[in-house]
Amino acid sequence: MGAALPLGEPVPADGSFPAGTRADPATAFGVYLHVPFCRVRCGYCDFNTYTSDELRGARQDQYADTLLREVALARQILDGIGPRRPAATVFFGGGTPTLLPPGDLGRMLAGVRDAFGIADGAEVTVEANPDTVTDAVAAELAASGVTRLSIGMQSAVPHVLAALDRTHDPANVRTAVAAARAAGLDVSVDLIYGAPGESLEDWRTSVRTAVDLAPDHVSAYALIIEDGTKLARQIRRGEVPAPDDDLQADMYELVDDALGAAGFEWYEVSNWARSDEQRSRHNLAYWQGTDWWGFGPGAHSHIGGVRFWNVKHPAAYAQRLASRESPAAGREVPDVAARTLENVLLRTRIREGLPVSEVLGEGRHAVATLIADGLIDGPSAIHGRIVLTRRGRLLADAVVRALTD
Repeated sequence: MGAALPLGEPVPADGSFPAGTRADPATAFGVYLHVPFCRVRCGYCDFNTYTSDELRGARQDQYADTLLREVALARQILDGIGPRRPAATVFFGGGTPTLLPPGDLGRMLAGVRDAFGIADGAEVTVEANPDTVTDAVAAELAASGVTRLSIGMQSAVPHVLAALDRTHDPANVRTAVAAARAAGLDVSVDLIYGAPGESLEDWRTSVRTAVDLAPDHVSAYALIIEDGTKLARQIRRGEVPAPDDDLQADMYELVDDALGAAGFEWYEVSNWARSDEQRSRHNLAYWQGTDWWGFGPGAHSHIGGVRFWNVKHPAAYAQRLASRESPAAGREVPDVAARTLENVLLRTRIREGLPVSEVLGEGRHAVATLIADGLIDGPSAIHGRIVLTRRGRLLADAVVRALTD
């Protein structure tokens, strides 16, 4: 059911922002819609998701109406801090958004359109489990305004999927991609590497399969063991091995080589696209620090320098909104030091990099050493930007520590 929410100051029942908060009309505005339902809890996952026996009174068939109450509340709150901005990106994440009927997702999207407007050419993404995507589902999503499907492939190897507790049929990934293409949707596939028992050859099979699907975009994430998950408990008891850092580094290099040879270019440490136009604009907005409102239980938002987050459980979320109260559980206004650290952490991950001028204090003296160590690109640094080399992408956390110590 996800990691604990951060601490923060309480939010007024009406959800109003701290005095003086203003939204910059020149800053892009994105919308995240969280659908917290899953058929099965994957052993590695610590997202805020719930299976049917964990809902405790919350109902999937009422979820769209509940979330639309938060959309209406957000419109009222945002109208008080600046001019209305249309959504440049909309992202349905989860959980498994496609466990809901496509008509429900369409109503949620229509509610966003009615409340804020959706910009011309906006990117509208739905995450999907391959088993839930049919020609009819993809066509209905496209008709509602969805432009992009992000398909949770994870692996093409059955024993790796089993180690991750993924229950989808690997063959359905190809079916889902074909359905999305037939509906005119852009396609991204998500992969995970470093699962217990996964060999380098297993990973090569998955990467080759993903490339053969000819998607527009690929995300490949190293498996991270999160406290409180089933997989963390299995590793602690010695039932399965922990991920091997050296093997995961080899896997990263393999996918980077394979995708580069297939015409993809990295634009963020874990993301590759065939062209700049096919990057995930929604996720780039997070890395670039723009504004977004996250709707749904446990969703996080950032508006006008204020960060806030909703109560976690769907039942508590529904109860707050039924009582005409904000579902926000807490908020914070990060200080300059926190924002500087976050800026370095996020901006160094993307291909455009971080302006050297935004590195403060002793961190700027680390640049020469990082170039010498092969972690950041020398010519880019000479031109005023910190851009990770591939070795630097593998050691991105170490680069951030050097730049912020």
